[in-house]
Amino acid sequence: MRSVRPAAAVLSVLLTVPFLASCTSMSGSANPAAAPAGSTTAPTVGGSAADISGSATYTSGFPANTSGLPANTGGSPANAGSSAANGIGATCSYPADGAPAKPVSPPTDVMPNAGTVTATLQLTGGAVVIEMDRSKTPCTIGSFVHLADAGYFDGTTCHRLTTSAGLRVLQCGDPTGSGGGGPGYTFGDETDSAMTYPAGTVAMANAGPDTNGSQFFLVYSDSQLPPDYTVFGTIKSGLDVLIKIAVAGVADGGQDGAPASPITISKVTVGA
Repeated sequence: MRSVRPAAAVLSVLLTVPFLASCTSMSGSANPAAAPAGSTTAPTVGGSAADISGSATYTSGFPANTSGLPANTGGSPANAGSSAANGIGATCSYPADGAPAKPVSPPTDVMPNAGTVTATLQLTGGAVVIEMDRSKTPCTIGSFVHLADAGYFDGTTCHRLTTSAGLRVLQCGDPTGSGGGGPGYTFGDETDSAMTYPAGTVAMANAGPDTNGSQFFLVYSDSQLPPDYTVFGTIKSGLDVLIKIAVAGVADGGQDGAPASPITISKVTVGA
């Protein structure tokens, strides 16, 4: 099985152990870039602000190897599907991949590829509102909206919090809360080489190229990752909610694991 967590290291050693088993991070350092003026940099929580390097064992069920979160950059997304004339729709593919962690059917193969859409995540501690541009990542957004409308995310936990200097994210989207669950289908990456992951980015977690499912992460402070994770949204409000979650730290006092205070998504509401 695969693990779905963004890797903290600069590259790409992927998990070779079963999805729900513990996993080892790859070596390499992820040194955070200086926060741009006006951005919010959260304090490091749960230990010293060391880089994410060396070998660390994770048992919280996050995807280890990371390969695929684009940041809020434009550019032409890669493999998920092909766009017909703008506004007519993008042709996407959502092949079956095991049993869904929560009952849900795959999305339709044609998704809107024009306009923006918002989604409000009601988290423990407050609401987080994200905005998504369908013209950039239509297949990713199509899947997220489909799952949200189906209630797939409702009542689920955000199972992973990272607080190291190079990786500061809250990961959600697995109804099992283990880091090993998905929607029963996968879809391709919509990434480009210019993608970055500043505070306010919303991106897909994965277990390697073209293995996206339902797990995603919210970046609460500038993070250093390769452009392997499809960036599909930007946090418009609620970044302060995420920072408070990060300040509370990781349950075991480390820098990568379940949040010290359990975080639940009570509901995701999709707006216009």
